[in-house]
Amino acid sequence: MADKLLVVKDLKTSFFTHVGEVQAVRGVSFDLSAGEALGIVGESGSGKSVTSLSLMKLLQYPGVIKEGQILFEGNDLVGKTEKEMRKVRGNDIAMIFQDPMTSLNPVYTIGNQIIEAILEHQNVTKDQARQKAIKMLELVGIPSPESRVDNYPHEFSGGMRQRAMIAIALSCEPKLLIADEPTTALDVTIQAQILELMKDLKEKINTSIILITHDLGVVADLCSRIIVMYGGLIMEEGTANQVFYEPKHPYTMGLLKSIPKLHKKEKERLIPIDGTPPDLVKPPTGCPFYARCEYAMRICQEQIPPYFSANAGHRAMCWRMHPEAPINENYSKVSNKGVNHV
Repeated sequence: MADKLLVVKDLKTSFFTHVGEVQAVRGVSFDLSAGEALGIVGESGSGKSVTSLSLMKLLQYPGVIKEGQILFEGNDLVGKTEKEMRKVRGNDIAMIFQDPMTSLNPVYTIGNQIIEAILEHQNVTKDQARQKAIKMLELVGIPSPESRVDNYPHEFSGGMRQRAMIAIALSCEPKLLIADEPTTALDVTIQAQILELMKDLKEKINTSIILITHDLGVVADLCSRIIVMYGGLIMEEGTANQVFYEPKHPYTMGLLKSIPKLHKKEKERLIPIDGTPPDLVKPPTGCPFYARCEYAMRICQEQIPPYFSANAGHRAMCWRMHPEAPINENYSKVSNKGVNHV
């Protein structure tokens, strides 16, 4: 554990609403090494963003971390006060949010917002902070940073605003960068530029990255390891190659089948995952994917499966992986050869 930058143990986060307790995250455990890029994927409502907000302790009422540990460099963040967390946020752990227009303050210049972050955490003068702000804008590829530093958010394009958000996040050289759907509001060309930028910055400054997205294609190039979430739980975890080419959980298989592929025939329909996500006010007693799973067995409805290990670093929460599970040829074919090869 000593070489792990982040260790999350049995994290449970709920929202106590007028309709009952929404169990958004129901026992998530994972770790992250220094310099590693980890992707967390899953459809809307799977618990990805709540997990990231829990890591930063940015949950707003009625959200509460009920149980678990968030060990950052060995220190448990769950027990820290708001004052203590302010020293961590932006300095050790930074976050890029989904929509830069709502994250940036429209009445302050881009430069002022970067300078504010630097002055909060570093012992420098305002002039030194301004010079660093210019360097950060240059680092993220903003043209003419000396003049652009005095622009307001509305004077930037969508892609430039997202670059400015990355500049703010990286201004204090954090050890961990959490990116929550950083390319959702951008067109495909700008998406590729932002992802290439994050990949380049990771190599330059060795910042660990947690990339949260619903798009498996987005994590393929940037992340070495992938977590697949559904119903507030981790369904599968492994390297990018393991998850893409040897998926073990039927939910992962369903996500991969739904991705458009270049070799598909014209007008050939995509294969959606039928059904809807579970109600997390009353989560199912068994596997949360049971009702939508084409490989489901009776035990899947009755008991949440434990994690089964496929090979080193590859685990999945599926009863089909049990040594005594009945053989299903379709499941075996996909799990051994991958969706793209079937």
